[in-house]
Amino acid sequence: MQRLDGSAAVPPELRGGIVALGNFDGFHIGHQAVVGRAVAKARAAGRPALVATFDPHPVRWFRPDAPPFGLTTLAQREHLFAAAGADAMIVYRFDGALAALSAEDFVADRLGARAGAAGVVTGEDFTFGKGRGGNADVLAALGRAHGIAAEAVPPVRVGGEPVSSSRIREALQTGDAEAAAALLTRPFAIEGVVRHGDKRGRQLGYPTANMTLGDYLRPRFGIYAVRGRLANGRVLDGVGNIGIRPSFEPAIELFEPHFFDFAGDLYGQTIEVDLVSFIRPERKFDSLDALTVQMDADSAEARRLLALVASPLRSVPPPLSPRAT
Repeated sequence: MQRLDGSAAVPPELRGGIVALGNFDGFHIGHQAVVGRAVAKARAAGRPALVATFDPHPVRWFRPDAPPFGLTTLAQREHLFAAAGADAMIVYRFDGALAALSAEDFVADRLGARAGAAGVVTGEDFTFGKGRGGNADVLAALGRAHGIAAEAVPPVRVGGEPVSSSRIREALQTGDAEAAAALLTRPFAIEGVVRHGDKRGRQLGYPTANMTLGDYLRPRFGIYAVRGRLANGRVLDGVGNIGIRPSFEPAIELFEPHFFDFAGDLYGQTIEVDLVSFIRPERKFDSLDALTVQMDADSAEARRLLALVASPLRSVPPPLSPRAT
């Protein structure tokens, strides 16, 4: 999988491709349908399949003070796109220049001249260009004018409602990790570098792999059954706290997963941790003994919940193959 700068020309071997275009934050079922359609069209025509995304999310540009809302990092999206069959990811840096680009200029310059796209696939609700002046119909018309075949994929519905990133965020903010996973087709996962903490967990017999939440959406604070993937591919079950640790001072926002039956050193490593199931809200304890008793109970409940959920086999991206064989 190649990561390409959307402001530069696409390499010759990847020109003439079919581009899936969207924000794709979360890469949920609906996003997967758009990318899947682009990949299928590319393979049928013997062309490269590319996925174009925006970073940062346009909302972050227009509303810089908005609370964190991300469902994936760019690195996570890159892996997910590769697993879906894409040959390359185009990253459009969303800044003032891109925000000021008209819909026609975006199609002519970014999709046409720079990407050399033969076709583009979006969701029916996709908007683009200055003042959101472009939509699926505009894209189809502009595409015809510039020799780019455009197709819009209708929304995927689950439970009678369209699947959306907003719907997933709402589920996570209420602690419904299972509902979010059903729409994502995998658990919501937080990826980050393990950092040194104050070693409180180690003192209590529950060493944790401390991670900051960065730009991720803040799910409901509390205790979760979790499943982690280490850099070497090893999968570990565990229990984790997301929140401000009300039993300790000062209050620091952290994600603190503890992995069962593991005694290695993870400091400095990048790991990814799934939120599998919500167990209980955060609360303050009057003593460390009371906290330890509750942690024992939380661990037992996490083991029970995880035993009910098979460990997912995350797809390994195939070797880069720009053309269908």
